[in-house]
Amino acid sequence: MGKNSKTQSPPITLRLRIRVVQPPAGVQFRLQEGRSDLVAPAHETRGEIQFDFSLRLGPPRQGRPNFLGPAAQGPAASRFIYINSGRRAGQQETCWDRRAKVPLTAITKALVQAALSNVGAVIEARIAGTANDGGPVCATVPLIGGRWSVVPEAAA
Repeated sequence: MGKNSKTQSPPITLRLRIRVVQPPAGVQFRLQEGRSDLVAPAHETRGEIQFDFSLRLGPPRQGRPNFLGPAAQGPAASRFIYINSGRRAGQQETCWDRRAKVPLTAITKALVQAALSNVGAVIEARIAGTANDGGPVCATVPLIGGRWSVVPEAAA
């Protein structure tokens, strides 16, 4: 091998979870990948919908984690996840047609390291499922507790 050959390390994958708490009854929710692919919840009850997904870590941008993959939306400096509801989630027989943006910007290098160093850990955020008008949450949503957390994957 020559001096200029580089060995490329495998991509680092990070597991994440979004919990939609107290969604409105009868409204379907889906995680959006790419422009239009929809991913069903990993777990769903009347009081909570759980989405589990993975993102790859790209080279850091301005000292912050750089999330890559089909679920990551937006520019590198302000990536987010879309949680679609009603018609945007494939439910045609509803009046709701909404999409919530769950920001990834609060995930720090320290959180990423904590998740990677704990086998079976995921980085989790919780969002309210119901907006003030009684319909599904939409626009950029605040995280319950204001942050992402590292939790055991088995925590349900």
